[in-house]
Amino acid sequence: MKYKLVFTSQARADAKKLAKSGLKEKALELLDILAEDPFRYPPSFEKLTGDLTGANSRRINIQHRIVYQVLPDEKIIKVIRMWTHYE
Repeated sequence: MKYKLVFTSQARADAKKLAKSGLKEKALELLDILAEDPFRYPPSFEKLTGDLTGANSRRINIQHRIVYQVLPDEKIIKVIRMWTHYE
């Protein structure tokens, strides 16, 4: 069963930046993987700490990442950011 993707307002704003920067296709590939299996490896993912404890990230490129939280009981992936999480 596929996971449902939900996007924060920040992630929706980041999607516009991705489209302008030419990274939309790579981000869509990663989102498809997340919807199928958020724990699939490869591509690798990283568990985040600090303010983003409980979230994971996958690299779109060297600078930008998709930051997301998995809600397994509801079968939902909450996409928090799709740009850099260092800003």
